[in-house]
Amino acid sequence: MAHFAALVGLGSYLPPRRVTNEELATMFDTSAEWIATRTGIRARHWAAPGVATSDLAVEAGHRALKSANLPLEPGAVDAVVLATTTPDHPCPATAPQVAARLGLGTVAAYDIAAVCSGFVYALATASAQITAGQARRVLVIGAETYSTILNPADRTTSVIFGDGAGAVVLRAVPDADRPGVILGVDLGSDGSRQDLITIPAGGSRERSTPGEPDPQDRYFTMQGKKVFAEAVNRMGESATALLDRVGWPAGSVDHLVGHQANIRILKALAQRLGLPEERAVVNVDRVGNTSAASIPLALSDAVAAGTLPSGSRVLLTAFGGGLTWGAAALTWPDLSAA
Repeated sequence: MAHFAALVGLGSYLPPRRVTNEELATMFDTSAEWIATRTGIRARHWAAPGVATSDLAVEAGHRALKSANLPLEPGAVDAVVLATTTPDHPCPATAPQVAARLGLGTVAAYDIAAVCSGFVYALATASAQITAGQARRVLVIGAETYSTILNPADRTTSVIFGDGAGAVVLRAVPDADRPGVILGVDLGSDGSRQDLITIPAGGSRERSTPGEPDPQDRYFTMQGKKVFAEAVNRMGESATALLDRVGWPAGSVDHLVGHQANIRILKALAQRLGLPEERAVVNVDRVGNTSAASIPLALSDAVAAGTLPSGSRVLLTAFGGGLTWGAAALTWPDLSAA
């Protein structure tokens, strides 16, 4: 019997510390209004010292399982997929620890490293496991602690990124007409542009090279202007290709949930797709760019605000380092975020 993957649970978590533009303005030679005008961001959340990505992922995963009415016990899900750029350790992966801390037993658990596209990649992977009959239920998490990889001397990145986690539960259903079914995905990459978004040091490339690395190379770097153009083009192309595949005219999309990188990117993407700006879900102003966590966090905010009703046609799309990009489409189910 054919299986389809449907979204049946949603949860999110932000660390308590809220960092405003006013606070950052005292750290850098800038102003709160300059940050807001340039990025659309007015606040973000940063994890406290000693708090790691797994801590945020466990909280969001717990809430998504609660939303799906699933217990914290072995057998609740068959796999845990964690999208993150900031794993607790280079080795091992963080997902197995998250699964263990949630009490899910010895399920398959693995990390996805596609930077800001990570959640869409993880969603595609989890959906494929279900449609292949390899899993009945999968917990998909996007979690980041970007505050741990930001250069405190670089205002161009430090004002943009925030920490947080969002999660969904996918479940096998017998037909594609049910709300929540992942109707299609589109993924792509271009490794020839990997230098646009990178952490130069910390991996085998640097460690196999004689000499000590420049301390600055251990921080996240991004070529903002070039990334802006790539992000709008790649997300636009991916979203258009997917809409053609699932048979949705662009104008029929009720909600565009793009990666929350920058308010100007979100507006340009909506324009590129021929959608009114108000159809773009926006929470970057309140949480900043949370990389792999941004799409599920935006979904949770929209559900909590009552602006994402059941039956809405929802288009997800993201762009990140690698370069990577992707899109996914679904009709929104009737559920509450936890």
